[in-house]
Amino acid sequence: MRLSRALRLLRPVRVLPFLLPVSAAIAQTDASALQWLQRIYSATQQLNYTGTFVYQHGQQVETSRITHLVDRAGPREKLETLDGVPREIIRTQDEIVCYLPASMTVKIDKQPGQPMFPAILPEQFKDLSENYIVRKGEVERVAGYSCQVVVLEPKDRMRYGHRLWADLKTGMLLKAKTVDEKNEVLEQFAFTQFPRSREWRIENSGATRANLSESGWTLRSSPPGFHTVTELTRTLGETRGVGHMVLSDGLAAVSVFIESATSKHPAPQPGLVRQGAINVYIRQVGSHWVTVVGEAPAESVKYIANAVEYRR
Repeated sequence: MRLSRALRLLRPVRVLPFLLPVSAAIAQTDASALQWLQRIYSATQQLNYTGTFVYQHGQQVETSRITHLVDRAGPREKLETLDGVPREIIRTQDEIVCYLPASMTVKIDKQPGQPMFPAILPEQFKDLSENYIVRKGEVERVAGYSCQVVVLEPKDRMRYGHRLWADLKTGMLLKAKTVDEKNEVLEQFAFTQFPRSREWRIENSGATRANLSESGWTLRSSPPGFHTVTELTRTLGETRGVGHMVLSDGLAAVSVFIESATSKHPAPQPGLVRQGAINVYIRQVGSHWVTVVGEAPAESVKYIANAVEYRR
């Protein structure tokens, strides 16, 4: 599946139609080469990475940026084209969301069972050694990384051959070529930039609707025209159970955060801070910090902060 077509059809990027996972049942080819295929498969399933890659098919060349991360909920992926028509694809589990800024369109699709980048079909691994001779090649460099080359040579003329370049340290697939019976390249992709990044940290605010008055927090009054539009409890950083009110006059919005003063974070500096059009006012109420943030004059922000009170 070509990348350009994949993007149009909202399918995940399928650069390579080969089959990777291996097992002890496969014994007709280079065992060490099969271990490298397993490393490639594991890396694409488990590693968090970001990078820029070039995909070429025929005379067409496309450049894209990809971010891939894995957490307990499963893999998440973001693909952004860097040339041609702007497109951005975000995939979470089986849902694919495609943003098309030029036409101001957002397309949402469900594709259960479809693999992520690069295309892998684990359920068909048994056919691998029957149809290909798998062997190790030389060690070559791709995007500044030393890579082990793995060659998959078809045993007949019914399929294409493949050459894979896997990072020696991580097993991540950094380059791949698909070749025909004349060993001519039909399509290929290669990372041009692949920085090894630290583990991503995923923060879920866990925001849920709440009635903060049940916990004793009320707003004595508000500036003329401002009304409370929502009340929540959420997680901010490592602090759970933070109260959150949002006030609005229909145009401007002001947020009120109520956080326990006994948290592990250093105590904030009370008073007013201005950042451009945003004003922040912090005051302590009993054993809690009240922080008011909004694109509103300092007078309004301070008024709201001073109106927050706790009643048992």
